[in-house]
Amino acid sequence: MSIRQEVLFKIKPVELEKIEHPKKVSGYFGENTFSVQAMQKHIAKATFEAFKAWMSEGRTITLEQANEIANAMKNWAISKGATYYTHWFQPMTGLTAEKHDSFISTIAPGKVIEKFSGNKLIQGEPDASSFPSGGIRATFEARGYTAWDPSSPAFIIESKLGKTLCIPTIFISYHGEALDKKLPLLRSDEALNKAAIALLRLFGHKNVNKVFSTCGPEQEYFLIDKNYYNLRQDLIMAGRTLVGAPSPKGQQLEDQYFGTIKERVVNFMFEVAEEAYKLGIPVMTRHNEVAPHQYEFAPIFEESNIAADHNQLLMELLKKVALRHNLVCLLHEKPFAGVNGSGKHLNWSLSDNSGNNLLNPGATPEDNLQFLTILAAVLRAVYLHADLLRASVAMAGNEHRLGANEAPPAIISVFLGEQLTEVLDTLGKGVKAKVSRRDIIDLGIARLPKFNKDTTDRNRTSPFAFTGNKFEFRAVGSSQNISTPITVINTIIAESLDYMTEKIKKASAGGGDFNTAVLRVVSEVVKETRKIRFEGNNYSADWVKEAKKRGLPNIAATYKSLEDLTKPENIRLFEKYKVFSKDELLARFHIWIHMYDLTLEIEANTLIEMVNASIVPAGYQYEKLLAGSLHELMSLKKTSGLSIDAAALKDKKEHLSEIVSKIYYVRRNTIEMGKLLAKAAKLNNEKRAELYFNELKPLMDHIRRHVDQLECVVSDDAWDLPKYREMLFVK
Repeated sequence: MSIRQEVLFKIKPVELEKIEHPKKVSGYFGENTFSVQAMQKHIAKATFEAFKAWMSEGRTITLEQANEIANAMKNWAISKGATYYTHWFQPMTGLTAEKHDSFISTIAPGKVIEKFSGNKLIQGEPDASSFPSGGIRATFEARGYTAWDPSSPAFIIESKLGKTLCIPTIFISYHGEALDKKLPLLRSDEALNKAAIALLRLFGHKNVNKVFSTCGPEQEYFLIDKNYYNLRQDLIMAGRTLVGAPSPKGQQLEDQYFGTIKERVVNFMFEVAEEAYKLGIPVMTRHNEVAPHQYEFAPIFEESNIAADHNQLLMELLKKVALRHNLVCLLHEKPFAGVNGSGKHLNWSLSDNSGNNLLNPGATPEDNLQFLTILAAVLRAVYLHADLLRASVAMAGNEHRLGANEAPPAIISVFLGEQLTEVLDTLGKGVKAKVSRRDIIDLGIARLPKFNKDTTDRNRTSPFAFTGNKFEFRAVGSSQNISTPITVINTIIAESLDYMTEKIKKASAGGGDFNTAVLRVVSEVVKETRKIRFEGNNYSADWVKEAKKRGLPNIAATYKSLEDLTKPENIRLFEKYKVFSKDELLARFHIWIHMYDLTLEIEANTLIEMVNASIVPAGYQYEKLLAGSLHELMSLKKTSGLSIDAAALKDKKEHLSEIVSKIYYVRRNTIEMGKLLAKAAKLNNEKRAELYFNELKPLMDHIRRHVDQLECVVSDDAWDLPKYREMLFVK
């Protein structure tokens, strides 16, 4: 019996205590967050008003006020059982980082008190030398700073033996460059705010003083039993299976999708939701996804900065809670070849300080003109900067998923739906020199549906689809930090909003009719951006051909897509809106190329080890079994006159020859892969990435094909690696 078979008999759900009276969510939602409401209860009114002014208008608070807030935060955290605090930040690894410090301060020999000052709240100093900086810092320079982000509430993370106060922060270098994901996102939201307010002023909205992006990322993931995970070196090292034959039953019947959630999984989901609610994460929806053992959580929309923080926390919760249930959560974009991978559909919209959704068609013709102006700005942004949207989701894991008939292709296009398409096509044909209110109604603009009405069927194949009052960016990878895609979306739309504002001002200068001017500008943009709109099946081969005719980019390789970050025009764009400096943008290019290289190297070296230590020995064992059986039959035939059908004997010989050949091909290609890695070590990161995409990945796929063929014939007693049929179907 193989190790794999032994594990099969040991798999069972974790025994859980039954909860007779589940807690009401509204009674504990956000109990582990130092929210604005919690802060208000713990500080003086004047300090609270100063804090709100800091949040909304950027007015600096005094050191005394910072000390008061810090002391209140400390007292609140200690009352919850916290003994340590940390500045929680998001370096350019895409993960989160933390350095824990105790609240204690020495007051005399052998005596301490709990103390936390405003200085410690506002700024920290973790060692920055080992975080990737893309050349912004030398490795011997250790100083880096964390700075409190007051727009995202502090929170408490619980472990079995203690609690830690986590303070969301930005992370910057000694000279002030952004070393993290959060600061560029905050900068992009500020750029978007300024651009949107300027446009809204043209439409008569004098009371709007804040516009911000909102997001709701749908988080997909896989669950497998921990016992199987521990037997798969590839899952441990790479997060995905590097070998593995498809199960006879996969997702063909689509019986998993929205099906009944198995009890073991729903118990896990209950605990994830409870932990999320304590942290103020508004997870709303949970369900089975298409692939076996694939699932999804989806939240309610929040301000983008908070949504990004909450998504990072949710991914950490998924992994942490899974282990308590003897499960492992896989967030890789394609953990199992042959079945659907996992994405993170990023729903993006715009709101103002009064709670109005700016992507919601209004109740009047004038409101709808504003909506169409913003819609046209989004179309223009995607049309001009599709390369940046693609680069924002470029990573090794997503390279396996994009274009795999389960996710959008690497071609960026926009879906609007039948009704909006009809309106825009009408506008694109031109606008009269003078447009009356009656004309606006006749164009169909006044009949655009309200927010709570579905206007069109949903196009699940579109990478950037309008879905009623938001856009859904479907190309984001499941393991990704969503801050970078949001940052790019915010910035390119800020630029287009500014463009629309200036064009409308010029068109309406000299007392011309405002509505006519708006429609002319919208009409021009609609005509210019027609190529980016596509209402059909993005998965089809015909669309690939059509997109090429339209001149739309189709960049499959991560390294090629990331190169677009270094284009002079893209650097100018980000510098204009003060989102990235040239050095910050180039640093990210170098970091992400290097991370791509490292990911492929880890996968290749893991595959080499698996081939040499697990797969080939199992093949040899089966080869020996066949050879021994054949030798014994030949001996019996010779010594005892055993009658053997010639065809049967030939089949046995051919099967043995086939196994010998497959083992040889696996060995030969693995040796070639080792040589290729040695060759790549002499290249710079960019050339190495090109080599890996064009040569290493195809070689790894070639090895996988032969290994998977071996898996299907080698006896179960010899094959120790858990198979798809077990990992994806044993509950």
